[in-house]
Amino acid sequence: MKALMHRFTLHNDDIREASDKLLSPGQVGLLSGWGVFSTIKVIDGVLFAFERHWARMSRDAALMRVPLPADAARVENNLLRLVENNRAFLSTMRVVVVRNRGGMWEAPDQTRPSDLIAFTADIKDWGDSVKLSYVPQARHAASIFAGTKILAWAMNLTWLEEAQAQGFDEVVLLNERDEVAECTSANIFAAKGSEVWTPPRSSGCLPGITRELLLTEVRAPGVRVTEKVLTPADLESADEVFVTSTTRDLLPVARIGQRSIPNTGHAREALQAAFSKYTNDYVTAHKRQPVK
Repeated sequence: MKALMHRFTLHNDDIREASDKLLSPGQVGLLSGWGVFSTIKVIDGVLFAFERHWARMSRDAALMRVPLPADAARVENNLLRLVENNRAFLSTMRVVVVRNRGGMWEAPDQTRPSDLIAFTADIKDWGDSVKLSYVPQARHAASIFAGTKILAWAMNLTWLEEAQAQGFDEVVLLNERDEVAECTSANIFAAKGSEVWTPPRSSGCLPGITRELLLTEVRAPGVRVTEKVLTPADLESADEVFVTSTTRDLLPVARIGQRSIPNTGHAREALQAAFSKYTNDYVTAHKRQPVK
């Protein structure tokens, strides 16, 4: 079942009905995909890892020349107002910044350099595991824009739709060197024993927030997480393979193509326990009174 957007959206500083007509073709980023976004998990009313999401959006926006609101605290407060209005205390939030001006199709009445739009939906149930297929030549790792999270998402959606029509859930995107980069909306990890690897940014992956936390903050006894160039053969010979994203946590991979993944190790389970503890501690530390 598809997640449906909740009743209210945030448009810049205003809480509006999701059905309100707020966008126009004259916003250059709307029809060209010129903008940046992030997906944030709301847990007990807390925007999990908001500062990391905003830092990544800021880096991507600078690269893509998308004007971002300068006051991150004001943005966070507005997002919390949206959570309160939607009663979306356990939900998925999408935060988008669309560039309004530039190019040859700018509307004559555009005064704002960009618009910030946010909305929430119920958290999706991803199931107990995922089945993957491969897409070759899907990421150009040498591109200056590799690893940026931009609104132009149609290729990812097309690959995902094709995979799902063939009985898969997601795809492994390979780069120009036939290295593993990522999935369309998740990072990927492989484990042998207590060693866990994920592709480096030089392979063309988007640096997801869950991936970042596993590499820098989350620690499980006896488990080491590092970056390493991976090939399809590395995935297929691993003890465990799992994907990570804001809404999936650490989700096991049951099959890649026609090859089953044994998932006989303990690394993913240990990391998931450590990640859950990190999440709970973060939510406890950032819990505050509802915003009026």
